Amino acid sequence: MSSQQTMTYAWVVARTRSRNACKTRADLLSAARRRFGTEGYDRTTIRAIAADVGVDAALVLRYFGSKQELFAAAADLNLDLPDLTAVAPGRLAGALLARFFAVWEDDETFLALLRASMTSESVAETLRQVFAAQVEPTLSAVVPDHPRERAGLVGAFIIGLATTRYALAAPGLAAMDRDQITAWATPVVDQLLTGPAPPVPDSAAVRQLPRRRPERQRASLLPSVP
Repeated sequence: MSSQQTMTYAWVVARTRSRNACKTRADLLSAARRRFGTEGYDRTTIRAIAADVGVDAALVLRYFGSKQELFAAAADLNLDLPDLTAVAPGRLAGALLARFFAVWEDDETFLALLRASMTSESVAETLRQVFAAQVEPTLSAVVPDHPRERAGLVGAFIIGLATTRYALAAPGLAAMDRDQITAWATPVVDQLLTGPAPPVPDSAAVRQLPRRRPERQRASLLPSVP
């Protein structure tokens, strides 16, 4: 075989291997989405995903490193939040909560992502990216001021509500239905979105406040009692 033929053959082999690697990775992601979506994060195994594609489990770990990293790569979460600019101010919280309930209860991807984020920094980063790309811009478009703070606080409340109800299954929340939770949560979300912003303390004034004397020092200044 001539040197030119050898080079051509090597290029074809390398191109074929690269194409097959890309296809295998895509197939693994597709299988992972199906498994995580139907069985949840805990019940899904690397071995089952590998079997769906017809490869060895070690290959999955070679591509993604771990189950958590595979989940982070496979979690293509679209919250599909409504355009809140077309919603009346008094109905913002209801529209937002209705959409989040749909995400929580009709699609297991978010809850699996939420549970995994508690133990995996890579999954937590995926969740942060979802918030930064989808939630924050949607909320910032309708708040009267302090968009970053308001969006952050609404996000914290929503994540806390989902964690307490679905991940921790706290009795008080787990026993309530959508309508009950919406009725309790709506005033909170409304306040965070459109309520008056609290006064921000003047940091310079705070630094000038007199410091309280320690108990021992104050005691030493008191007159002695005979």
